[in-house]
Parts: sequence; C-alpha cells; structure tokens
Amino acid sequence: MKASDKRFSDLGLSPELLKAIDRLGFEEASPIQAATIPLLLQGCDVVGQSQTGSGKTAAFALPALEKVDTARREVQVVVLCPTRELAVQVSEEIHKLAFFKRGIHALPIYGGQSYERQFQGLKQGAQIVIGTPGRTMDHMRRGTLRLDAVKLVVLDEADVMLDMGFREDIEFILKAVPAERQTVFFSATMPRVIQELIGRYAREPRNVHIEEKTLTVPTVEQAYYEVDRRSKLELLTRLIDLHDLKLGIIFCNTKRMVDDLVEHLNAQGYSADRLHGDMSQGLRDRVMNRFRKSGLEFLVATDVAARGIDVDDVEVVFNYDLPYDPEDYVHRIGRTGRAGRSGRAISFVSGRELFQVRLIERFTRMRIQRARIPTLVEVEEARVDLLLEKLRATLKNGQFKRQDPLIELLLEEGFNSTDIASALIHLLQTDDADATRKQSVEKAPLSQPSQPPRPAIAAPPRRLPPPPPETHKRSDPPASARAPFKRPPAPERPRPIPRPPSARPPNAPQDRRGPSPRQGFKDGTPGPGAARPPIPAPGPRPVQSPRVPPPPPAGARTEPAPTTARKSKPSRRTPETHTRLFLNIGAEMGVSAADVVETIMGQTGLPAKVVGTVDVRERHLFADVASEHANSILARLNRGQIKGRKIKVKVA
Repeated sequence: MKASDKRFSDLGLSPELLKAIDRLGFEEASPIQAATIPLLLQGCDVVGQSQTGSGKTAAFALPALEKVDTARREVQVVVLCPTRELAVQVSEEIHKLAFFKRGIHALPIYGGQSYERQFQGLKQGAQIVIGTPGRTMDHMRRGTLRLDAVKLVVLDEADVMLDMGFREDIEFILKAVPAERQTVFFSATMPRVIQELIGRYAREPRNVHIEEKTLTVPTVEQAYYEVDRRSKLELLTRLIDLHDLKLGIIFCNTKRMVDDLVEHLNAQGYSADRLHGDMSQGLRDRVMNRFRKSGLEFLVATDVAARGIDVDDVEVVFNYDLPYDPEDYVHRIGRTGRAGRSGRAISFVSGRELFQVRLIERFTRMRIQRARIPTLVEVEEARVDLLLEKLRATLKNGQFKRQDPLIELLLEEGFNSTDIASALIHLLQTDDADATRKQSVEKAPLSQPSQPPRPAIAAPPRRLPPPPPETHKRSDPPASARAPFKRPPAPERPRPIPRPPSARPPNAPQDRRGPSPRQGFKDGTPGPGAARPPIPAPGPRPVQSPRVPPPPPAGARTEPAPTTARKSKPSRRTPETHTRLFLNIGAEMGVSAADVVETIMGQTGLPAKVVGTVDVRERHLFADVASEHANSILARLNRGQIKGRKIKVKVA
C-alpha cells in the first residue's frame, strides 16, 4: 500500500492535536503517517514497515492520544521500545503532541532509572506507558502496573527487540492485555519470527509498506575512504578540520573502541563523549542532554546505544567501523539529513571490508562514492578559506566591536595597517599551524599504505622512554632541574684530574685557595700539576656533572650499578595515579609552573592537589595530573590560553 502525502487536517485529528502539530511547524504528513493514522483511528490492527527517520513515532502517537480517555486515571496505551533512549524519545514526542490536550499523562519506564519515580508516576494515573520490555514486565510482576484497561499496544522497532532477545518478555506482555485491544507492529524488516508474532497476536492486520526508491535518505551525501586501520584516527581529524564539522556522531562496533576513540579525540582538542551499554542511565542522560544542546561536538556510540538519538542538526555520521549488517548502516546514516536538512555519511574501509561496501550498495540500491584522502596542504588551505569567509561575513554585517583607539596607537608607533592585520591573523592561526606542523612531522602520508604501521588506537598513552643504560654509574638530577644540554666551550688548558676520595676524609672542608699547580702542599704532597699524566690525543670524553662524585680507586668495593640506575627513575616517571600531559608552551613564553596550576584550577574548578609535578622546558612543558580528572582537564584546557597564548594539550 502506498499513500500520497496529505495535510494533517485531512486525517480526522482533533483541533487540539492539529494545533500542537502546527506549533511544531509541520504541515504535510509523511507517507507512513498518511497511511497509518486513518487505519488506527478506525480501530484496525496495523503492521507498518518504513525506513528510519520517516515519522513512525507520530504515526502511532497521534491515534494513541485520540483514544485516551482523560477522565480515567489508568493505563490505556502501552508502547514497547528496544532501548532506554528510544523510550525517552517517544515519551518526549508524545508530550509535544499532547501540549494542548489537557489531562494526558505519559510515563517512560526503563531499566537504570529509580523505581520510586516510576512507582509515583504510575500511582498518579499515567494513561500512556512507554517502556522497555524487561522493566515493563518487572512492574507487572510487582503489581505496580495493571493492563486491564489497555486499548492499544504498540511495538516500535519490533525487529530490534527480537534481535535483543526480548521475545519471551513481549509475549508475556501481549498475553496480559485484553484480547480486544488494538495491536500495532512497526519494523524496518519483516523476518519470519516477526511474522509468526503478528499471526499469533494481531487480528486481521492491515499492512502498510512504504516503498522508497532508495532505503537511505536522499539528502545525505555518502562516501567512503579506503584507509589502513591504524590511520583511521588521523583521517578522522583531517576530515573534521577540512569540513569544519561541529556536530556529528561516530559509530564504532565495540565499547572498548568507543572508550579509546573518545580519549584520543579529547586529547587532540575535540569535545567528544561516549554512549554505550556499560554506562549508567543517569550518565547516558547527561551525555545526551549535552549533545542535544550542542555542548558536545562529537558523540561516539555503539549501534544499540544510539537507538533513539533524535537530533535534527547532526552534520555528519562517521562509520569509524563498518557495521556488520547493511540494515544497521541504514539506521546509522538516518541520524543525519533529518527534516529536509543536508548531511554527510562517511565510512572508513580497510582491506576485505570493500566487499561489505558492495553488500551495502546492493541493499540500499545506491552507489557510495569512493573519496580521495585529503592531504595536509589541502586541510591547511581549507582552514585559510574558512577564516577568509568568516572575516568577510563579519566585515559585511558589521557586527564587531570597534578597536579604533588600539589601531590608532599602533599606527602612531610606526606600524602600517597591513602589518597590523597580518599580525592579528597570524595570532589566530598560530595554534592550528603548530598542530599541522606537528602532524606532518609525526605522521606519514595516509596515501602511502607501505609506510610502517602507527600505534593502534587502543594503545595506552605514551610514556617517556626509559633511560638508556649508563656506563659511568652516575645519578641524573630530577627532571624538573634538567636544562637542555649545551656543549661547554673548549677550555684554554686541560682540567686537573680529580683526586681520589681516599686522599682526604669525605667531610673534610676544601681549601678553595689551594696551592699553585706546580707547587706542593705544606705536608709534602705534590700538587696536581706535578702529578698530571701525559695529555692523551684529542677524542670524545665523557662529560661529568659537577655533582657526580669522583671514581673510586681500583679494588674498592662499590654498590651494584642497577641500584644506582633505579634510584634516578622515580624522579622522571609519572606516578601510576597520575597522567602526564604535554603542553606546547614553555619558559620562552614566560610560563611558570604556577601559571599552569592556576589555569587548570580556573578552567576546571578542581583543587590544586590534582596537579603533581610541572616540568617547564624552553618551548614546552609536562604536567602530571590525577588520572581520574585527566579527560576533563584535557577537554577544558585545550583551546584555552596561558599568558595570552593558545595552548594545545595531549597525553604525553
């Protein structure tokens, strides 16, 4: 059955619902809505099959609201959803549509939320319950949810619920509702197990199958990049910078990959957070609220956790890992290009996954374009073009604060206007240019698969390399006290050979005035000049620190070398409870350890005790921070400033 688009006013809905629809800005019903709403208002059982993002929620929510008797404080409609996120989304949609219909109480119930809140909502007389099968069945067994007055049961994403193992729970619920109730099945696919369920619990159902020329959203631009697994992160950051992407979803196949990718993105200055099944419901809700309010740039998620993500402004969907099932690909890219907006779907493919791309193309009946990996030069040019566009737009609209006194002051000092503008643009680009140069040094071109493999994304954060074995048994000074090595100038005359420790007691005071090199001491001991051996031929000599004690005489007992070497390591190694961060500023910029601590406290609100050792070098520094706060410090500190300079932070 195929329905043409109709206006909502032609579907027989009440004035209150039409007013709410108009408030939301909708005029014409989608094909699934135009075909389903009249059938449900007539009391028919319906089996609906349509692509994701086609408006299925309103297709069953509007008839459900029409059937609710607001005078009765008991459950009359039950909507079953596979995940918590989808249940919350459906509940929010129902509340929006019931805005002008007083007396409607819709309640989501799902695992991970407090039982007390759900008990209270059921006692207050919720007429519509939107829940996951497991928690709904749990309330039924506790006696807190009675289904004696249910008129309508909706199974949303029925195929997903069955794939997740909810068949027994669904049958338990369907057996408990009255036999004369109305049953609605919505599913993207119709495997045999769903057909069996429909045959057992639906009464002469009407099938609504909305056929589309393609299963994917036509406003979504699809492309894939052939890239080595170890180069995916580098390609991801290049594409984000190239297209200036601000809001996107990145899909991974495993929870571990989600966690690792979020850490890497935050370390490189992007605002990202995770969403997967191991997170508590409260944390998942906070992450989704931040993403909906654009408090996050990128949401990294697994397929199951991403069910129910309904954000209209998503610019791009990245398939960091290709999905195992072509249907999951359709669900993923359906998160962008919603409500007539344009979007991008970018997939990363390596090796044999090219065959999976062909399967997806056959399933969606649409060609996925192969794209060329952008070079660092192209990324830099895109940044320049973006900056020019922003400058042009700002100059055209005139919405900027005048800085005439400052510019006049610089002009009076002899600087011309072109140099002043160039200096300002240089300051804006300094941080991005440093990051680009660092990438070009550390990373090989992505277009050359023969390059040696890079560290995998799942690798732990890099630590400072262990010190090489030392042959002179000397103890290095602490890391905070080391300065860059500078070769000492050639001495005008050879240095005297240090005296052996047996020549005087260890605590005896030195005679700084000393004898002349060619004279002896008063007790007859010859001076250093008299005992000096012949000068050897020029060659490399080990440079000894002034603090290193002189070598012991032959035959003297000494401590083993490994003990001495181990004593120097703790001063250069970050404690296990801390994470070492790299910052691209140092002493040359006038930055001190106190500046770093104050900035971390000011940006994050954390106490000073979360910061350990701060090792300031000439052009960069290292800071040890408590590992439990490392991610938040990275996210807040990146793109911030210290001493008026933009900073870039990553795990050392």
